[in-house]
Amino acid sequence: MPFVAGAALLALAGLPNAAWAAGRPVVVELFTSQSCSSCPPAEALLGELAGAGGDVLPLAFHVTYWNRLNWRDTFSLPEATERQQAYAARLGDGTFTPQIVVDGRRSVVGSRREAVSTAITQARGEREAATPVALAREGGRLAIRLGAGAGTGQILLIGFDPRHETRVARGENAGRTIPQANVVRSVRALGAWTGAARDFSEPLPPGAEAAVIVQAADGRILGAARL
Repeated sequence: MPFVAGAALLALAGLPNAAWAAGRPVVVELFTSQSCSSCPPAEALLGELAGAGGDVLPLAFHVTYWNRLNWRDTFSLPEATERQQAYAARLGDGTFTPQIVVDGRRSVVGSRREAVSTAITQARGEREAATPVALAREGGRLAIRLGAGAGTGQILLIGFDPRHETRVARGENAGRTIPQANVVRSVRALGAWTGAARDFSEPLPPGAEAAVIVQAADGRILGAARL
């Protein structure tokens, strides 16, 4: 099992109790593409959620399947496409953009503000006892601590950039400059969580910021935190 080096353990030990006690955020995942003319309103909505802070963790996953249409999304990741396909298999909605998946349970059109707001409100009311997750930066590494809890799931380390503005030269959005928030730059599985406490020391992922998600096999979010 990976272990946290001494300095990183001290960094985690110094986290306030609120980092554990406040509960986990609602995870809002936008599947999007710079080539999709319907996506900029959804990008704007995600940016508002990111700017509002609070108990929401918004993340923008840029898919690859639009890249064939005369413009390659500069942030597209195969892992984003694979993640959306996994949700399609679980939720039965297929893959489309812009799609928002809230807490791994609900799929809505990402530009429909009222539907997104309703899904977030419903997720807040359904949150189960969270798997405690805490993160601390220590030099060039990331210290991660998962507390004990009920259930099993996969641990994902996600690197993301808080903001970009992209000038799109070709395709459906040719000539537009699109503001983009919480753009996912990397997704890496750290292994399984089986209910026991675990500590990790990992290299900082690609991206200016980092988040950890613990997700059950059926898609439910069991725990989440960001730096």
